Amino acid sequence: MTPDHITSQLVSRPSLVPLHGNRRPDSSPTPHTRPTLVLVPHGSRDPRALATVTALADRIREQRPGLAVRLGHIELNQPLLTDALAAQRGGGAVLVPLLLSRGQHVKRDIPAAAAAAPHLETRVAAPLGPHPLLAEALHTRLVQAGWPVRHLGAAARRRHAVVLAAAGSRDPESAVGTEAAAALLADRLGVPVVPAYAAPTPACARTVPEALEALAAEGRSRVAVAAYFTAPGRFATQSAVAAPWIAAAPLGAHPALARLVLHRYDQARTAPPVAEQRRLTAV
Repeated sequence: MTPDHITSQLVSRPSLVPLHGNRRPDSSPTPHTRPTLVLVPHGSRDPRALATVTALADRIREQRPGLAVRLGHIELNQPLLTDALAAQRGGGAVLVPLLLSRGQHVKRDIPAAAAAAPHLETRVAAPLGPHPLLAEALHTRLVQAGWPVRHLGAAARRRHAVVLAAAGSRDPESAVGTEAAAALLADRLGVPVVPAYAAPTPACARTVPEALEALAAEGRSRVAVAAYFTAPGRFATQSAVAAPWIAAAPLGAHPALARLVLHRYDQARTAPPVAEQRRLTAV
């Protein structure tokens, strides 16, 4: 599956937040009945991670006034997703994974938490990546770290490259998504972007140092590390330390990330609830 095909599937439905930016108001006739947006980060022992996702939640509220936005972590931080869902007395909730690719958390853990809250009508959105809005945010973070603002000439393009550092997963679908994200960023920058992983697995085998070494062997003397992470943490720090030139910060509370979260929320609102999906699967 090509990155263009993946991208066309992901943006095929309209969003209340246009992908080019400016917010437009919710056209729902009864906005007070909108389901709660539950933002689902992984969680981290790094205290900067909680501060980052809290700032992202605030930015989402700014882009969609009146929408209830709550956090529910998979592990390590409070509130945990199961507790956040248990605390909501009723109504609906759309769970938006603050994860960049498909893996066991998206396929198993988050749906299981939703199924354990039968008092709610829950829907689970797709993971954030791959998507052009992520390429936009990655580009911004690279420029902030020192990537050239101006378009690179032919000679400079032969020297420059990027390693897209991701966490890694045992699920092969995760690697497919990360490769597609790398292709989107490469199209935007006009230089090679090589996906690599902080926690390699058989499905995501290339390490960040290995990718850097391979690019250096090709004569790439200006190789940046782009952080394909939503928030600071151990893997993001580990990847940045390996950078021979510049290392970009994680995506954080970038406005494009907030728009993408709302896009996933709007897509999921039209999907069958988790309870109905489970019933249809069992038939």
